[in-house]
Amino acid sequence: MSTTPTGPDETPVETPRKVSTSSTSAPVEPVETPVEAPRQVSTSSTSAPVEPVETPVEPVETLFDLPEHVRRPRARVVLMTGASGSGKTSLTRRLGIPVMELDEFYRDQDHPDMPKRFGIVDWDDPQSWDADAAVAALVELCTTGEADIPIYDIPSSRRTGTTRLDVSEAPLVLAEGIFAAHIVDRLRSEDVLADAICLARPAVVTAWFRLLRDLGERRKPPLTLVRRGWGLMRDEPRLVREWTALGCRPCTPTRAEADLRALLSA
Repeated sequence: MSTTPTGPDETPVETPRKVSTSSTSAPVEPVETPVEAPRQVSTSSTSAPVEPVETPVEPVETLFDLPEHVRRPRARVVLMTGASGSGKTSLTRRLGIPVMELDEFYRDQDHPDMPKRFGIVDWDDPQSWDADAAVAALVELCTTGEADIPIYDIPSSRRTGTTRLDVSEAPLVLAEGIFAAHIVDRLRSEDVLADAICLARPAVVTAWFRLLRDLGERRKPPLTLVRRGWGLMRDEPRLVREWTALGCRPCTPTRAEADLRALLSA
């Protein structure tokens, strides 16, 4: 920097220094900030697959801890048994509640395990009936409100189809048939049993009503019905004792109707 001479009372003024822009000066290059290229994800078959991460679902808290096998039945079963012709079907019609006819679970007459008596199939032997299928259908009815029920044709002695039974609005399901006593314990263990009843009245009265019914419905040839009816009349007292021992309580049709109506209104 040079100074310009001034008068004695003046302050010297500095002359600004010039910056050389000649080609001999080193040029100042701009500094570039490097830009990182985006990383590419390989989609080749050699890359390890990316597995989705599952977020664990917290269990919903309930008031009570219930085992997984516990089911809450929508309805409960009233089992009703008695000798053929004792009034089971007539009573169920008067009550007006859903009915599952246990006779629909008979096996076909040509089933290899069908028992025989007097040279013909013994339809009063529990082996002629499918207890496992009957229990499964009743449990399904009570827990879901509906189930498929077989249709059994008595004249041809075989199943001819199925029907859907819906009991979703009913508190009770009445299951009636001569083999009802044989599934008392199984339904009780499933916690779907409300009551088990055995209709009992004089054997002669039962035999007479049975014969009138079977002849009117043409269930079997008349001679077969008479032979079968005679054997059933002699066996009825023993059967009532057996059904009672299996868990049913004996009572007349009138008493049974009163008890069931009370159960419905409870």
